Amino acid sequence: MSRLNYHHLYYFWQVARGTNLTETAQRLHISQSALSSQIKQLEQSMQVQLFRRENRRLVLTDSGYQTLKYAEDIFSRGAELEQLLLQGMQPQHSPIRIGTLSTMSRNFIESFITPLLSTNNARYSLLSMDQTMLLNALAQHQLDLALSNIAVQGNDSQLWQCRLLARQPVAVIGPPGKQLAENLSEYKGQRWVLPPVQSPVRTAFDALAAQYQLQPGIVAEADDMAMLRLLARDSGALAVIPEVVVKDELLSGRLHKYLTLPQIYENFYIITTQRELLHPQLNLLLQAFPT
Repeated sequence: MSRLNYHHLYYFWQVARGTNLTETAQRLHISQSALSSQIKQLEQSMQVQLFRRENRRLVLTDSGYQTLKYAEDIFSRGAELEQLLLQGMQPQHSPIRIGTLSTMSRNFIESFITPLLSTNNARYSLLSMDQTMLLNALAQHQLDLALSNIAVQGNDSQLWQCRLLARQPVAVIGPPGKQLAENLSEYKGQRWVLPPVQSPVRTAFDALAAQYQLQPGIVAEADDMAMLRLLARDSGALAVIPEVVVKDELLSGRLHKYLTLPQIYENFYIITTQRELLHPQLNLLLQAFPT
């Protein structure tokens, strides 16, 4: 059986948020000595020091900071659970936790959360990680949803819900001033920045290049959209990239779109797990991306 006493942890949490024992005791309507005793019992049971005294003040130790981080999550989630059980819904002020694939376009992510930017009192957190970490965080209910450009399928142990949010056209983007026709066979001799060979966009582009007998001179490959954006902007080469990634550079004239590649798209997905109750702001986000 766990030795962690959550009653003691609650008192630690209250003190750690203010680090003033007297004020906290008055707020909790208990004596200062009783409050101090509760925290001491927690330290003894866990065999760790949570506070140290400096100039008559309580200061969190490294272990104290770690404990506070977990306590914040435990008791904030407890408050949400209480409202969920009493009212049958998640609290509106609860932050929606959005995981994003680390290699995705930041411009697309911003467009996805735009409804939250214009909503009063909307709270959200954005966490960037790789695909495996995204799925693990979803499975452990550490995220409300994930954004990815990699589709996922469920299995017997985990039923993912994966929905196509948007299909962004992929284009040939480069510095302005090049004399290029709207025919890929005319692009011979150009330098190229491309996604890696394992990406669906690259596979489709290689097939199209073979069709037009084009052997691109590749100067760089990158699976990170932010890096592709920088390379497209600064290398002087042509880049195969969704327009949304470089929309600011296209608007400013720093980059130019030479060709929209036929039937090649970058797909963006929203991934969730099957739950009875979803965050109330999830529908707000999905309404901007109708199926």
